[in-house]
Amino acid sequence: MGESEQQYVKEAFDTNWIAPLGPFVNRFENTIGEYIGDGAQVAALSSGTAAIHLALKLLGVSHGDEVICQSFTFSASANPILYLGATPVFVDSENLTWNISPELLEKAIVDRTALGKKPKAIIAVHLYGMPYMVDEITKISKKYEIPVIEDSAEALGSSYKNKKCGNFGDIGILSFNGNKIITTSGGGALITNDINVKKKAVFFATQSRDDAPHYQHSEVGFNYRMSNVLAGIGCGQMEVLDNRVSARRNNFDFYRNNLGHLQELKFLEEPNGFYSNRWLSCILTPSFEIREKIRLGLLEEDIESRPLWKPLHLQPIFKNSPNFTNGTSEELFERGLCLPSGSNLNSEDLDRIVYTLKKAL
Repeated sequence: MGESEQQYVKEAFDTNWIAPLGPFVNRFENTIGEYIGDGAQVAALSSGTAAIHLALKLLGVSHGDEVICQSFTFSASANPILYLGATPVFVDSENLTWNISPELLEKAIVDRTALGKKPKAIIAVHLYGMPYMVDEITKISKKYEIPVIEDSAEALGSSYKNKKCGNFGDIGILSFNGNKIITTSGGGALITNDINVKKKAVFFATQSRDDAPHYQHSEVGFNYRMSNVLAGIGCGQMEVLDNRVSARRNNFDFYRNNLGHLQELKFLEEPNGFYSNRWLSCILTPSFEIREKIRLGLLEEDIESRPLWKPLHLQPIFKNSPNFTNGTSEELFERGLCLPSGSNLNSEDLDRIVYTLKKAL
């Protein structure tokens, strides 16, 4: 937490603005929109998962449809597809950014379309804060006229060609979960360039209440709006976002500078024009055995690390979903490890982590 969050929460209580509307909700949305730029319109919601759900609904996804989703990501990227009765089609990653492969994406579109199942949307993820190949994915999206949902849950503060992530797709989403680079404890946001899309998102998020003096509902709605209290926390967090990004990037630089000479380890580098917030600092080891040797060695010293995301096409819940894979995400899962990356790590913490990791090797 920064210095302003408690002040803003107290103000929300003092002014009796507790409900899922109020001045801090508006302020939080405007602040995010100004930060991302390019006319971004923002709807503050209860979670990033809710934002993906509403994005799919706004794009007309319904029962029986198919939606392409990056396989190498957290399950929240794909679960909302199932909420709507649609089928996820998983696409593997490329090695440069670890994100959705343009080559496999196009193959999936062509193959599914030939079967009469043209996908209704593409969910592309900026994994661990590293932007996906925006130009290539956007080109494919336009070629086949399939909208992109830009999952920026891990990428607030990241940019591609000097443009902030969150507003490259037809609809973008953010997460402010407790583990993200800034947090409202729980929360998320939907991003669009169309004010009418934002208004429709807010309509759905507030139980789809019709404009009437009584409670009337012509469409199914959801309780997805962010409260004014949590938005107050978010306003305070936005004030320190750049500091948080700097801290995360410093963590990554420390690890690379102190471990980069080891032949056993590789780091995910930024391609030209890519700028990652380094939400998590990740390493790639030569094998599963060495990854586990490091993870367990750190754990013995009460230092938590975690394997990279298990690809969704390997998850039991998605075992029957179509997938277009090349082995990249499976190899990353087998060999990759997320190191401690919190914004509040100090030099002593980092020294201890590096020392313990070297000792484990």
